[in-house]
Amino acid sequence: MMSHLHAGLSLDTTEKARLELNENPDTLHHDIQLVRDMIVTRPDIGFLRTDDDFILRFLRARKFDQMETFRLLAQYFQFRQQNLDMFQSFKVDDPGIKRALMDGFPGVLESPDQHGRKILLLFASNWDQTRNSFTDILRAILLSLEVLIENPELQINGFILIIDWSNFSFKQASKLTPNILRLAIEGLQDSFPARFGGIHFVNQPWYIHAMFTIIKPFLKDKTRKRIFLHGNNLNSLHQLILPDCLPSEFGGTLPPYDMGMWARTLLGPDFNDDTEYTLTYDALHVRENGGGGGEKEMMMKRSQSVAEPGRLRHNDRDTSSPLLSLD
Repeated sequence: MMSHLHAGLSLDTTEKARLELNENPDTLHHDIQLVRDMIVTRPDIGFLRTDDDFILRFLRARKFDQMETFRLLAQYFQFRQQNLDMFQSFKVDDPGIKRALMDGFPGVLESPDQHGRKILLLFASNWDQTRNSFTDILRAILLSLEVLIENPELQINGFILIIDWSNFSFKQASKLTPNILRLAIEGLQDSFPARFGGIHFVNQPWYIHAMFTIIKPFLKDKTRKRIFLHGNNLNSLHQLILPDCLPSEFGGTLPPYDMGMWARTLLGPDFNDDTEYTLTYDALHVRENGGGGGEKEMMMKRSQSVAEPGRLRHNDRDTSSPLLSLD
């Protein structure tokens, strides 16, 4: 009986999964098994987690198309295999990840939007390039998504990403090389089991517009259609995300976003240095966050790191020519 996979889902979300994602409680076990049976076709990839709960989030991300689901599952582990250096110390208190989290990368709003989607915020100008590498910011975003995607409601409702480019300098933008942007696209678009309902650019300068033009060919059609360039027209943002769901920086009715909030949620009162979120994800336990309006906080217990130091593959990510030359 697979009913435990629907535990904790509201009736509305269960219905949404049926209508929008083709999810059928009666065939859930069968659907998961079909995906699991395909694993033998890719002996070149280490599928380090294949339990029902884990495969289910990939099925939801690909609307229960088994072939597409398997492709995403394979990509997920392949991306981790090809970027071992990124995932070697993939935990909240890794110095690089912790620094990025404490600088607000990413911001995570407590309340969802009007469609139940989790809102992630990136304030681009907060990127202090002397403190945080782009890779560490990407790792902090991926780690945050790993924590959030444990919530089945979010597997179904998905996410919204808002990037505020105001005061993001040309000098900062010149560090966004094609290589690191491609890494971000691979990690988020092609290798992660999340549904992104919209990616909203706000207050973007012309050089970000130029950058977007350059990365467009690497984006799937579906992703391209979900990227909205609002400039400084907040009304067009509000047509898609109600002001009641947004902090004042985006013309919303909520107070300004507190940059340290998500870091504090993750580091939490029970934080200890052994909390690790590596490829094996052992011993998951979920606890209710006392002061956070009942939001479930997922913490991972220590698990073995699977990266062998001798096999690290360091990509020369930051050496490629910048998209925007300062000449």
